[in-house]
Amino acid sequence: TIRSHCNIINDSQILILDQFTTRLLSSCCKMSNLMSEGITIVEDLHKNREPVPEMKAIYFMRPTAECIDKFIDDFKPKPKYKAAFVFFTDYCPDDLFDKMKKNCAKHIKVCKEINISFLPLLYSPSSKDRDQTLETIANQIVTLCATLDEYPGVRYKKYSQPDSANGNKLAELVDNKLARHYELDDNSKKKGKTPALLLIVDRALDPVSPVLHELTYQAMAYDLIPIKDNTYEYDTDGSKKEALLNEEDELWVKLRHMHIAEVTGQIPKLVKEISASRDEKKQADGKITIGGLSQVMKKMPGFRKQVTQKTVHISLAEDLMNHYQKNVEKLCKAEQDLAVGADADGQKVKDPMRTLLPVLLHPHDTTDKIRAVLLYIFSLNGTTAENLNKLIQHVKIEEESGYILNWEHLGVPILSTPSMFSFRKPSRRDRSDQETYNVSRWTPVIKDIMEDAVENKLDVKDWPYQSECPSAWNGSRAVSARQKHKGSSPDDLRSGSRLIVFVLGGVSYSEMRCAYEVTHANKSCEVIIGSTHILTPRGLLEDIYNLGKQPMESFNIEDKP
Repeated sequence: TIRSHCNIINDSQILILDQFTTRLLSSCCKMSNLMSEGITIVEDLHKNREPVPEMKAIYFMRPTAECIDKFIDDFKPKPKYKAAFVFFTDYCPDDLFDKMKKNCAKHIKVCKEINISFLPLLYSPSSKDRDQTLETIANQIVTLCATLDEYPGVRYKKYSQPDSANGNKLAELVDNKLARHYELDDNSKKKGKTPALLLIVDRALDPVSPVLHELTYQAMAYDLIPIKDNTYEYDTDGSKKEALLNEEDELWVKLRHMHIAEVTGQIPKLVKEISASRDEKKQADGKITIGGLSQVMKKMPGFRKQVTQKTVHISLAEDLMNHYQKNVEKLCKAEQDLAVGADADGQKVKDPMRTLLPVLLHPHDTTDKIRAVLLYIFSLNGTTAENLNKLIQHVKIEEESGYILNWEHLGVPILSTPSMFSFRKPSRRDRSDQETYNVSRWTPVIKDIMEDAVENKLDVKDWPYQSECPSAWNGSRAVSARQKHKGSSPDDLRSGSRLIVFVLGGVSYSEMRCAYEVTHANKSCEVIIGSTHILTPRGLLEDIYNLGKQPMESFNIEDKP
C-alpha cells in the first residue's frame, strides 16, 4: 500500500518508524522484504539521526502530537532528507494535520492515512481506562474492516450480569465508527453492507481453553517452551542455534495445528529425508561438472533451508515430548475431566474435588496447580469462600491470590453466589461421534460459536444484532425485530463471505486453530479471528494477577508472541 503511493521506484529510500509501527511491521515482514522494495535504511523516528539530504524518506507513524513534532524537527530549520512520503496508521486530527502542513508542506510529496492501526491492548478494572481502551480497540477493528474492504453486520454476546457489558459497548462503538467511516470513504458515497459478519465475544465466554494444557503443536510449544518473539532456541551438534517459527517455515505451517501424537509420527519420516538428502549431496559432490556447478549452487540454499527446518522440528518435537512425559501427561487426564465434566468413558464427574486432589498432592509446580484449581472452579461456576481459602492455602499462594480472585474482573465467577444474575454456561455441540485423543477431548467454545454462526443457528436472545446484517448472515433460530430480511440457510452463504470473530481479552492458540478448521470445513466462508492479544497460559495468569494492581498500570505484553 505504501509503495503504491511512492513515485520513487528507482531510488533507494529511508524508512522511518515509531515504536508502534516498528512492532506492526515486524509482525508481517522481514528486512529482506523491505530491501526488495528499495528500503536500504530503517530508522527510529524518536532517536537522533544523521541527515541524508540526497535520499527520500518514507515516514510510517501514528498521527500523534509527539510523532508530528518529531517529523517537523526533521525539516526545520534545515531538511534532513530530500523529500518526505508520510503514511499514518489511521485518521490524523485536523489540528495536527494543519500544523504539519504549515511547517513542512513543501517537503511532503505524499500524505496518506492507510487504516492499519490494529495491534494489541488490554483493559484494566478502572472504568476510565476501560472506556478509553474500548474506544481504541473499536478504532482498530474498524481499520481492520477497512483494510479487508468489509462493512459487516455486528452481533455480540449478551450476558445476564449487568456489569458484563463490555461486548455490548464495543459492538456499539464499532458499529457507529463503521457507519461514519463508510460515509466518509474515498469514493464520497455511502458503502452498503458486505457479506460479512462481525461477532464480538468476551473472554468470560470460555475461560477454560486458555488455561488447559493444549496438545496441538503450536499451542504446546508456546505453553511449554520459552519462545520469545517467535524464536525457538535449540542445540544441534553441541552448539546453540535459533529458529524463527513463522510463515516462512513451511514445515511449521504444515505441522502447527496437528496433535503432538501426529507430529511425532512425522519424525521418523523427517529423519529419513534428512539422511537421504545428505547422502544425495555427498554423491552429487563427487559428480559435479563445471557445467553443472551453477545449477547445484542455485539449489543449495533451498536444500539447506529444508534440512534446517526438519532439524528444527525434530528438536522441538523431542523437547515437547520430554515435557509431556515428565509432567504434562499426569495433568492432562484431570484437566480434561474437569473441563469436559466427564471422563474418557463418558461417565459424568460427580465429585470434581476427587479429580483435583491428585494434582494438588503431586509435586507439580505452582503454576500447574493454579491452572488445575481454576479448572475446578470453572467446572462448578464458582466455589464457596471457605473452600476457596483452603485451595489457596494448599497451593501456597496466600500472598498471590490474585492469580485466582482477579478472574472476577473478566466476569468469570470465582465465588458462587445465589444471584438473580447467575452465570450460565453456553450449551455445547454434541461431538461424541468425533474421534479424539483421551488427553484432548475438550473443544474450545469458540468453535461451537463459529459453526453456529456459519449455519445461521446463533440464538438472537444470546447474540443480539447491533446492526442489520447482510442477507447472507440474516438467520437465527429466533427472529429479531430489527431484521427485515428473510432468514437464510447455510447454502445461501455465497462464496466470499467472511465471519470475523473478535475476542475481547485475548485469544488462545487453540481458538486460532479453530478458525482454520472451520474455514477448511466450510469452503464458502472464511473465518478470521482476532483479539486484543495472543494468550499463552503462563502469560495470561500474569496478566490476570496484574489486574489487581493500581488502575493506571497496564498489562505487560512485550513478551507475548
